[in-house]
Amino acid sequence: MMHGFIPPDRYFPYLTWTEIRDLPDKRNVVMIQPVGAIEQHGPHLPLAVDSAIAQAVLGKALYNLDKGIPAYALPTLYYGKSNEHWHFPGTVTLTAQTLIATLMEVGESMYRAGFRKWVLLNAHGGQPQIMEIVARDLHQQYEDFLVFPLFVWRVPNVAGELLTEKELELGIHAGDAETSLLLSILPEQVKLDQAVAEYPPGLPQNSLLSMEGSLPFAWTTRDLSRSGILGDPTTASKEKGDRILESLAKGWVQAIQDIHRFQQPQAYR
Repeated sequence: MMHGFIPPDRYFPYLTWTEIRDLPDKRNVVMIQPVGAIEQHGPHLPLAVDSAIAQAVLGKALYNLDKGIPAYALPTLYYGKSNEHWHFPGTVTLTAQTLIATLMEVGESMYRAGFRKWVLLNAHGGQPQIMEIVARDLHQQYEDFLVFPLFVWRVPNVAGELLTEKELELGIHAGDAETSLLLSILPEQVKLDQAVAEYPPGLPQNSLLSMEGSLPFAWTTRDLSRSGILGDPTTASKEKGDRILESLAKGWVQAIQDIHRFQQPQAYR
């Protein structure tokens, strides 16, 4: 089953070219590109974490989406820009230039097919800037092409209610949130007995600088972690994962509805 977590009736590759040609109101059809990564996530999680999360959250959202709203998922782009993890065996990474070129060409294909709303649903924290560059460049190239560079975790969700303050700040990779979510969507692939808690040592204290904030510093995972984990997965649970998944999917239903209704502001005509 190629569609995986995605509802088969909303999986774009299952359509024929004539069905795509004849879609009504194609300008407002929401086309969604899940973008993940194949990269290390510690000794307890599979390489596919980000790709699995992107596809599972989108799939649940599309199952819950009003049937009257036209929205389709493209195949998940499993490879991303993951060079911060390349010291750990198994990580597969594209360069920024390759990922930009790939997404630009997929976007151009969407435009040629008549679609005018394209969502980049990214689940890997190392590449939001890539999504933003692609979105801006495509919109600049095609003024009526509306491209949305979005991060899967940015919709309203309950993770903030379930995680500790320390985990919310520092648990950015293979910690409680991602491990809980994997226990919900791919439990057979989680080796919880191998999970360890590890937070970055030697972070600047009483400083404006941080790993991921308004004033970040460059880092690779090896600088911050021996295990490849940044956070505490030992506190993860399927119950938390189920709640996080449900809330993320609910948030994405709202986001897709908003995108379907969205019209580009035009101050200059």
